[in-house]
Amino acid sequence: MTPMSGTTHLATVAALLGDPARANILIALFDGRALTAKELAFAARVTPQTTSGHLGKLIDSGLLSMEKRGRHRYFRLATPAVAQMLESIMAVSGPEPPRTWRGGEALRNARTCYDHLAGRLGVALADFLVRADHVALSPDGGEVTVSGVAFLQAFGAEAVPGKRAFCRPCLDWSERRPHLAGRVGAALACRCFDLGWVVRQRDTRAVGITPAGRVGFAREFGFDAHFRP
Repeated sequence: MTPMSGTTHLATVAALLGDPARANILIALFDGRALTAKELAFAARVTPQTTSGHLGKLIDSGLLSMEKRGRHRYFRLATPAVAQMLESIMAVSGPEPPRTWRGGEALRNARTCYDHLAGRLGVALADFLVRADHVALSPDGGEVTVSGVAFLQAFGAEAVPGKRAFCRPCLDWSERRPHLAGRVGAALACRCFDLGWVVRQRDTRAVGITPAGRVGFAREFGFDAHFRP
C-alpha cells in the first residue's frame, strides 16, 4: 500500500465514522456481539433501506464483518482493533454528559468494551492488578507478572493463546484511566460473566453487578463494587 493509498483509506474511515447513523451502528456492536440489520437499524435510528447502505460501506472498509445463519445475516466488528479505535476516539473526544448515555449512570459504572470490562468496574479491576504487582502497564503495552499468572489461574481467568495482544491498557473514555484489554482482559471478563458476578443489560453495553459480584469483587479484588456517582 502506497502512502497515498494509506492516506486515502484513513480519510475514508474517518468519513464513515463521521456519520451519526454509522457511528451508532458501530457503538451498538461495541460489546462484541453480532446483531441483525433490523436491530442495527433501530440502533442507528434510520430506515432498514438506509441501514443496508451503511452496512455495505462499513463492510467494504473492513470495519464490519457479516455472517449468514440460515435466512438471517449477522454483523459484528471485524476485529478487536476496530473496538480499540472506537474507544480511543471516544476517549479523545471526551465523555458525553451522563444524561445522554444510553444506559445512564449504569453505563459508567460497568460496561463492556468489545470483549472486556470497562467503566468504573474495569478501571477498579486494573487498579487492583497493578497495585498487587500482578500486571505491569505502560503506554506501550502490558505484562502479566509471575504472581499475576498464578492469581489469574487460581481465579479461573487464564488467557487462551491467540494472535491478538496478550495484555494491554485501554484508555477508558468515561474514567480517562486505563482498564485491561487484550486476551487477559477478555479472560477476566468471561470469568466474571461465568461466575454470575456481572450480567448483560438489554439494549445497552451496560452490565449489571449482581449481589454475588459485589461479594466476590470485595473478596478477590478488594474493592466495593457498589459504585456511586
